[in-house]
Amino acid sequence: MKPVSILLVDDHPVVREGYRRLLERQPGFTVCAEAVDADSAYEAFCRHQPDVVVMDMLLPGASGLDALRHIRQRDADARVLMVTMHSGASMALKVLEAGAWGYVTKSSGPKELIRAVTAVAQGEQALCDDTRQAIATQRLADPMAVLDGLGAREVEILRLVASGHTSDAIADTLNLSEKTVRNYHYAIKSKIGVRTDAQLVWFALSLGLIRLDDVTSALPFPVPTGRTND
Repeated sequence: MKPVSILLVDDHPVVREGYRRLLERQPGFTVCAEAVDADSAYEAFCRHQPDVVVMDMLLPGASGLDALRHIRQRDADARVLMVTMHSGASMALKVLEAGAWGYVTKSSGPKELIRAVTAVAQGEQALCDDTRQAIATQRLADPMAVLDGLGAREVEILRLVASGHTSDAIADTLNLSEKTVRNYHYAIKSKIGVRTDAQLVWFALSLGLIRLDDVTSALPFPVPTGRTND
């Protein structure tokens, strides 16, 4: 199996060396290049076409967010995992909206970084636990704010997923590829701060996007109706 190639972007040599040693100890991971700022990150990405970019948010000159946008303009399918000191929900959501596949804080443990790189390499979005909790807390405080953070297409896919539609059925309905639908699906979960489709269902119900009757048959668990048998 082809190894997962990784581009490391951080202006601190000691940090890059630590990442390299950690990641290359994992079977199937190889660091193909390193970069120290946004410009060299873009050049290295174009030259090496890595499977995953692990990039620090704070870089000298242009930020990691700027580098992310530049790379995504070059390749819309680029998989970038952002590493940062900030665990707040607002910054994480901005990074995800800019096209990152993952967001991990520097306070996360080594195993969490490895899990995130693995998930992103497999085409899944990844959030560290503290950031996921921060997003969930913000959403619980003001659930309607979620709709402000979701585009019209994301809201529609959220509604269809919560109603029990499969990815291929949603793709047919909206004239999208199944891969695009899956990408939207992961993005919606990350923005809302949930892990499972069951949580998506309850979230959609709480916002009034779907009716209980729409999803009862699709749920993998019984839903109390308030009625009793005579």
